[in-house]
Amino acid sequence: MSGSPEVRVATITLLLQQHSAGDAVARNKLFEVAYDALKQLARARLRENGRNDILDTTSLVHESYMRFINGGQLRAEDRRSFFAYASRVMRSVIVDAARERLAERRGGGAAHLTLTTQIVDRLPEGEEGIVRIHEALEVLEQAEPRLARVVEMRYFGGYTELEIAEALSLGERTVRRDCEKALLLLKAALM
Repeated sequence: MSGSPEVRVATITLLLQQHSAGDAVARNKLFEVAYDALKQLARARLRENGRNDILDTTSLVHESYMRFINGGQLRAEDRRSFFAYASRVMRSVIVDAARERLAERRGGGAAHLTLTTQIVDRLPEGEEGIVRIHEALEVLEQAEPRLARVVEMRYFGGYTELEIAEALSLGERTVRRDCEKALLLLKAALM
């Protein structure tokens, strides 16, 4: 990706607008412009505690891109919402890969994958943990959609509290409180 960060932000926003207006070429150009940032997001998702046992960075970005294409409507108005949406798609890819690996090794003695972050310390780990957290998030989303979005962005998207606050137009303290509340609810749901 070339150009200054401000130019890239403006370019991504313009390409999203063009894509929303039906320009199919804009979608491909969008991913070309955002590719490095998507790889950085994917790398953040996979680097902690051996998560790359499921997917590598390039595979996660490419699988996410395929889901964008095959999934139909790209729902994003600006750069922040685009990367929040990308985080959701990456979550879906990671969860599906974890489910696939679980199905392959049921009853097997393969090493478990550690999956912890600051927000979800002591929550279940490994592929089973990913699936259980995903299911708990679906329940949380019904009751507290914003809390679910915060956890999703933090756990599956690797966003910092400041980045989540900016993406969701919230205060950083609100995000911190949401993280704490969501953690308590998730722990209770996973017991």
